[in-house]
Amino acid sequence: MIKRCVIGASVAAFLAIIPAAAEPLRVKLGVLRQQHSSETLSILDLPAEDDTLAGALIGVADDNTTGRFTGQSYEAIDEKLAPGDDAVAAAQKLLDQGAVAILADLSADDLLHVADALKSRDTLVLNVSAADDRLREEDCRANVIHVAPTRSMLTDGLAQYLVWKQWRRWLVIKGSHPEDELLAAAYRASAKKFGAKIVDERVYVDTEGGRRSDSGSVQTQRLIPPLTQGSGYDVLIAADESEVFGNYLPYRTFDPRPVAGAAGLVPTSWDASHEQWGAVQLQNRFRAQFHRGMNARDHQAWIAARMVGEAVTRAASADPKALRDYLLGPEFTIAAFKGVRLSLRPWNRQLRQPILLGDGRMIVSVSPQDGFLHQTSELDTLGVDKPETKCRLK
Repeated sequence: MIKRCVIGASVAAFLAIIPAAAEPLRVKLGVLRQQHSSETLSILDLPAEDDTLAGALIGVADDNTTGRFTGQSYEAIDEKLAPGDDAVAAAQKLLDQGAVAILADLSADDLLHVADALKSRDTLVLNVSAADDRLREEDCRANVIHVAPTRSMLTDGLAQYLVWKQWRRWLVIKGSHPEDELLAAAYRASAKKFGAKIVDERVYVDTEGGRRSDSGSVQTQRLIPPLTQGSGYDVLIAADESEVFGNYLPYRTFDPRPVAGAAGLVPTSWDASHEQWGAVQLQNRFRAQFHRGMNARDHQAWIAARMVGEAVTRAASADPKALRDYLLGPEFTIAAFKGVRLSLRPWNRQLRQPILLGDGRMIVSVSPQDGFLHQTSELDTLGVDKPETKCRLK
């Protein structure tokens, strides 16, 4: 009995000198997201209530898997804007709740307002949706990292494939909204860059009727052929970022020609049908948790959350400046189930990435295509390269 007591006392003394486990480093990620329009041509394209947020949540879950071994704990804080809400005030609210970075699903103008308002607080903003090239060029900001690809990256990705197929003569039909003109301008630049020719350009005017109720199949079947007749083109490209008419075009054109762009063969950063390079395991986990397919905004939010998690682990800190320094440094890369590790372009803080070309059922191809070479990275054949950049970081 006495011996057991001595042993017990020794164990107690030994345990007393072992330092207590350190508290995990708690990292909060703010998810600031706009409300996306439910005016779509197909009910299959209606935005989910957890659009973007779902990707951030599964990214945070993956961060926590690693964090169990590295002493970190991650949490996503959601702030969804209603129409007319002040994005800057919502961003400030997220910071007041302890967010060290903001995953921003915002319009270009709102993103700039948030970035400028948070500059003094040295907050890291990750753009997960806005495709505007100007955000990476003449309106670039030092505290914004762009995870979403630009319009020019998407149009270059499609253009490379069409040129590889020798479909060099394009008929472009663009919508009547400002963002449709920006997309059409990107297609013009891509055609010039890769040696294609736009043989004609036409406009589909949005009459602002009900997109699903006012466009019966008989009426549409009669209206589309005259719009697409003539010009001797190889492929019809729909510049329809507003989602007004693109899905009307396949199988209704005057000539039997393939459709690409907003419908048919679509360039995107991610698609629910993508399953190469281990992507199927991410797709399955996402579907099991959220009961829907993973879209491009979801995947971009997932990447952003993983980027922050990687930076926290490598920097052993949640300080926003330390995170940005690591992400912008030469050692940063991130895996994203796209065949190559992704990195940031230092001249405009855009994430390099392949562009998937899908038809809604499967991935047809992935750009950059074979034969499109670059002295630094073939991924830099997509979008604005360093010699052409207008970015002067502020």
